Amino acid sequence: MSVNMKDSLEKVDSEITGAIKNEHTRLNEGVELIPSENVVSKAVLQAMGSILTNKYSEGYPGKRYYGGNEFIDVVENLAIDRAKKLFGAEHVNVQPNSGSPANQAVFFALMNLGDTFMGFDLTAGGHLTHGSPVNFSGKQYNCVPYNVDKETELLDYDQIKKDALKAKPKMIISGLTAYPREIDFKAFQEVCDAVGAYHMADIAHIAGLCATNVHQNPVPVCDVVTTTTHKTLRGPRSGMIMCKTEDRFDKEGKRNLAQKIDFAVFPGLSGGPHEHTIAGKAVAFLEDLQPEYKTYCQQIVKNAKALADSLMDQGIELVTGGTDNHLMVAKLVNKGLTGKGKEVQNALDEAGITVNKNTIPYEPGSPFNPSGIRLGTPAVTSRGFKESEMKVIGESIAKVIDNLNDKTVIEGVKKDILELCKQYPLYDDFQILG
Repeated sequence: MSVNMKDSLEKVDSEITGAIKNEHTRLNEGVELIPSENVVSKAVLQAMGSILTNKYSEGYPGKRYYGGNEFIDVVENLAIDRAKKLFGAEHVNVQPNSGSPANQAVFFALMNLGDTFMGFDLTAGGHLTHGSPVNFSGKQYNCVPYNVDKETELLDYDQIKKDALKAKPKMIISGLTAYPREIDFKAFQEVCDAVGAYHMADIAHIAGLCATNVHQNPVPVCDVVTTTTHKTLRGPRSGMIMCKTEDRFDKEGKRNLAQKIDFAVFPGLSGGPHEHTIAGKAVAFLEDLQPEYKTYCQQIVKNAKALADSLMDQGIELVTGGTDNHLMVAKLVNKGLTGKGKEVQNALDEAGITVNKNTIPYEPGSPFNPSGIRLGTPAVTSRGFKESEMKVIGESIAKVIDNLNDKTVIEGVKKDILELCKQYPLYDDFQILG
């Protein structure tokens, strides 16, 4: 096949085109309830699919290793400046390609191999990079995990402080991937101050809520804050690090905290940044700075509470008994579905409802066959759904859970979901193919 550089994707590759169009159909005909997913704007898609993907730009604005980066510097500086304004950050690095590499860079900057840190237990709501033994964070460093209270399923800051005084960690990570309540970053900072530890907040899931003060913003409080830029920020799939300029624990003074973070990202862990994605971040941050974005974040929480109420009204038990943020974790144990989270996820997929299987605190099953499912509202809120739609979705989910092996019921739910989704179409062909 001869390739004309000006040919469209449809002409060059029918198989990829078909997969994209099928994904478009899946999105349009179902509800996306995975809390780590969202729907970006046409403007973000255009920036990500732009000619900026052609340019190598190792280094930082004004200090590149290759020539021809004058316009790339404009793009990256816009992303940095907008992120600073959005979060009130002293320093921002927009080069990490995702949340996990951002977290790894913080470890690389502030820790030595084998150092002790504390992170949120994975099964209770933490992330792989918060110390899982299968992850770099658990393999290369000594993690002392903290957990939730067994009865309330809430974080116990007094117990975390007791654990920290005993462990004497060099760093404590606050943050979540499956904890449905607001985190008190100031309480975590008090623990860090008591033991002389760095405080790293991972707000990948709740960054939008923090930026708009719908939840507490950890950026003025913590030493370092990491985040993805998709999820509630509604930007491209990527990452970012925000930090104070000065390092309060640095005795040598060779590099301040901002310099340590930047040096860890490049040249420590990466080469050329993906400037087309950074352009997408800049566009998303500009969108996030508009007044209506706060209204959107408030609606995310309203929708989550409405969905949680609907599920509980149908007899579905939730971790902590509800939610304060964008997500909830449904416990399947009282439905006789211990270790059946994957089966529930698959059945809901068949019904046009996308969720992910998830562990519950003190999981009686396993990570591969857990006893919960995780649900969230960023994507459906972007689509325009509100509380009334959440009620319908909650009732539909409960119907599938209560009739897990009844294909007739599942097919009926799928038809109901399709009718609901037709009222809120997503994208058009031009947008999905650039």
